[in-house]
Amino acid sequence: MLLMLGMTANATVDENFYIFLCFGQSNMEGNARPEAQDLVSPGPRFLLMPAVDDPQRGRKMGEWCEAVPPLCRPNTGLTPADWFGRTLVASLPENIKIGVIHVAIGGIDIKGFLPDSIPSYIKRAPQWMKGMLAAYDNNPYQRLVTLAKKAQKDGVIKGILMHQGETNTGDPQWARMVKEVYDNLCGDLQLKPEEVNLYAGNIVQADGKGVCIGCKKQIDELPQTLHTSQVISSDNCSNGPDRLHFDAAGYRELGCRYGEAVARFLGYEPRRPKMEIAKKIEVPADAFIAETTVPGNEFPKLDSQRRGYFYLNAPDAKKVVLDICDKKYDMQPDGKGGWMCVTDPLVVGFHYYFMNIDGVNFIDPATETFFGCNREAGGIEVPEGPEGNYYRPQKGVPAGQVRSIYYWSESSKAWRHAMVYTPAEYEKGKKKYPVLYLQHGMGEDETGWSKQGHMQHIMDNAIASKEAVPMIVVMESGDIKAPMGRGQSMGDYGASFYPVLLNDLIPYIEANFRVKTDRENRAMAGLSWGGHQTFDVVFNHLDKFAWLGTFSGAIFNLDVNNAYNGVFTKADELNKKIHYFYMNSGTEGMDKMFRTEETVKKLNDLGVKAVYSKSEGTAHEWLTWRRGLNQFITHIFK
Repeated sequence: MLLMLGMTANATVDENFYIFLCFGQSNMEGNARPEAQDLVSPGPRFLLMPAVDDPQRGRKMGEWCEAVPPLCRPNTGLTPADWFGRTLVASLPENIKIGVIHVAIGGIDIKGFLPDSIPSYIKRAPQWMKGMLAAYDNNPYQRLVTLAKKAQKDGVIKGILMHQGETNTGDPQWARMVKEVYDNLCGDLQLKPEEVNLYAGNIVQADGKGVCIGCKKQIDELPQTLHTSQVISSDNCSNGPDRLHFDAAGYRELGCRYGEAVARFLGYEPRRPKMEIAKKIEVPADAFIAETTVPGNEFPKLDSQRRGYFYLNAPDAKKVVLDICDKKYDMQPDGKGGWMCVTDPLVVGFHYYFMNIDGVNFIDPATETFFGCNREAGGIEVPEGPEGNYYRPQKGVPAGQVRSIYYWSESSKAWRHAMVYTPAEYEKGKKKYPVLYLQHGMGEDETGWSKQGHMQHIMDNAIASKEAVPMIVVMESGDIKAPMGRGQSMGDYGASFYPVLLNDLIPYIEANFRVKTDRENRAMAGLSWGGHQTFDVVFNHLDKFAWLGTFSGAIFNLDVNNAYNGVFTKADELNKKIHYFYMNSGTEGMDKMFRTEETVKKLNDLGVKAVYSKSEGTAHEWLTWRRGLNQFITHIFK
């Protein structure tokens, strides 16, 4: 955020505005990706005078703004100067503001800051550095001095921060050249050396395996050449995998140490700003890649406790949240552009999930996609044990087919899509089969039962074991793929499908598949809102269907005495027409709100032979519905 500070060329210098010059190479430039805590502004007491324009953030060179990373140039990372400023804000009185001017170039030799050496250095600089040098008009030293003179009209320069040396590892002239840069700055800016120290940060050590570890000794010895310098220790500062740059935690720690050194020199007791220390997520050895993970990805994973491990590469994100099983988890940045989290133990079965980057929902690119929640969604299968074999393909069990069909609907004046399951034996003869019209729930589509529900495996296994008779299963979108429209009543939602089903889809199936066409060989079932549709269709068209099932059916406040023209009050007549009337629900979450068991009891009290079963431990989810379908199909067409 740009700040209107009221600072002009003629304004009185604010003696309580402490300004610090920051220069060096890549570790001062900032190599690690800022994490969430780094991107929260410390407020108007910590300011940056940008050394280059940054249109994306509304920053202009030479105009003070709040100091939020990147402090160097656009697309650079977290720098020690970030937490240096935060530490001073925490340590110094509230009437004191901190300002930084930041000029740094990855890989630059100390000669790149010596006015007499800059022209020749520019000529021999490597190609990859030329764009960075050009950002400072090929004279980084002059850019630093020009901005520092402008800043002196607003406040007082109190120190110079440097992190440089890696490129000059082993150069016996390095300390002398650093002193020359310092002396030039003091002379050009009329600074008193005894009041303005040089603070030199040490290099990445990586437990003695740092790429430039040989530079440590020459930095440690800098005060022998420059008596007004202090060396900022990098002992135990964590680093990235290149062993050349610090990671985000390392930059924070080193920055705080710079700030503590300056606070002491200024006569204040150092205080560290609040810093979140994220506990590293350890993936246990027993974790395995979920079956719904796209091949080639290491995550999502599950462990033996059914905890999910999720990873996302989102280097520019400020906040990433995982949303799964009605709970949100803040993902932790790893300092390298990645974000990770671990969930609580998940209920077995299939679950939709989303990730959210900075307020926007999206699909995890590492997972297969599934249509649910009115959109494509990520999904994860948390495996059951052997009890889940009924919905898994089994060796030796003949496999049916799930076909994709398009048909013309005169009722809706449109081509429509449906999925049709045919049993394994369908291809081998001329036999005709009964038909189950099977509906999905609100916000899902016709692929749900075969993709999320594993309907085809449930059918294959039940038919092979002779628990179910061979049948054809038809799945259509049901006009409940889109969310309920504004002003639309719940009674109207999905009702446009009813004439399509009766006048278009059933005739198409009977004309194009070998099926039996009487009501005795026609069933309808559905999950959630598909269960609601099943009630509406079947109980208004008992001449068309003889079997009915709902799984977590959205049957709200059913008036058993008056609904569907009082059909439930004529129990004997209804029982003769509906040969199997089945309803199931889970025991958790939303399914408890539907009160399915209570509805079945009311029907039973009227003499209606409705059957209820509960899915223990599951909620409004696919495992509940798989279990319901598996039971329902063993009782129909018999």
